[in-house]
Amino acid sequence: MPEEAWGEGIPPSPSPRSQKREWTTPMAHVTLIGNLRQYTGGVAELDIEAANVHQLFTRLGERYPALAPHLEQGSAVAIDGQIYQDALFQPIATDSDVHILPQIAGG
Repeated sequence: MPEEAWGEGIPPSPSPRSQKREWTTPMAHVTLIGNLRQYTGGVAELDIEAANVHQLFTRLGERYPALAPHLEQGSAVAIDGQIYQDALFQPIATDSDVHILPQIAGG
């Protein structure tokens, strides 16, 4: 068989390496409650990519360094209406609504 005829009319099958992978990190809609806004220059709501709360806190701290210590002190986190106290490795689904509440000091 002549080489130029080989494969004519047959589309090449994609190899696993040539197929485009669509890896997406969930984009959370984040709302900062209470006095946390003072550490972001007044920003109260933003969208940010994060797969879990730990990654969310890291990215928020990179964007707003003054906010980082307040997140680390023990903020409560609500993801889609469910409140978590120890939420660091709680997953964040695509398009989740995340509310971060400051630690409330008791006396």
